Amino acid sequence: MATQHRQRINDLAKELAHHGYVADESLAATLLLAQGLEKPVLLEGEAGVGKTDAAKALALSRNTRLIRLQCYEGLDAHSTLYEWNYPRQLLTIKLLEQDERSAFEKEKDIFSEAYLLKRPLLEALTAEPAAVLLIDEIDRADEAFEAYLLELLSDFQVSIPELGTIQARSRPLVILTSNGTRELSDALRRRCLYHYVDYPDYAKELMIVQARVPDAPLALAKQVVEFVQALRQHDLRKKPGIAETLDWISALLQLGVSSLDEDGTDTILQTLSALVKTQEDRARLTKPLIQKMVAAC
Repeated sequence: MATQHRQRINDLAKELAHHGYVADESLAATLLLAQGLEKPVLLEGEAGVGKTDAAKALALSRNTRLIRLQCYEGLDAHSTLYEWNYPRQLLTIKLLEQDERSAFEKEKDIFSEAYLLKRPLLEALTAEPAAVLLIDEIDRADEAFEAYLLELLSDFQVSIPELGTIQARSRPLVILTSNGTRELSDALRRRCLYHYVDYPDYAKELMIVQARVPDAPLALAKQVVEFVQALRQHDLRKKPGIAETLDWISALLQLGVSSLDEDGTDTILQTLSALVKTQEDRARLTKPLIQKMVAAC
């Protein structure tokens, strides 16, 4: 039994890799359990480490839709669930003026699913086959919206006053991501399987670069990963994530760089906009420091 489970984990990891996402065994196991237990997954970690991409690759591996809800401060429950198509309702009301049915019967027509504009949460609940619902950066939304999600994550149902309770036709696989900008509630965490996505080690990051930027020479890929791994050890305000590593090697290739060397420091400096994202961190990366780091690669 344990051997079969491990094989299923390996199969999922290979499927994710086929779609450009390198997942370690622990993450693949968590995603596999989420599918079996029909529970949401909370992926937590620094920005740019691949949390969102995990959901995208999972949707591709399941050959299903990815429905994304991007969270932000002030997000309200109503805008994430549904809206009524008021212009169409008004037009229908005009057309029904000569209808001899009762007002109650007319109202039932107007407040039906045909006039409903589905937003991400309702769209995910009613999707067939089951979709992957990505609730991205849940830590950016406030506690009120987080509390609203609890019914959805527990029972996979929502309430619409005019229609009643709508249950999921096929339970979506829910992935929540958090960059840790605020502490999430215990109630939310209890409803989810949990996985912390850390910065990758050298071997994993090299695999990611090779998978996502296959045109990059192996020698350059190794140097870039070594450079970024070393850079993360410095006292930076914003350490570069995997996204920045991929952007940087793509920028180097755009300028025709096939290897990092001390003579090409000026070119490297020209591409740091893809790797370093604050003025404070950019000021730390002086030309002598870049030369020293390149020499160590």
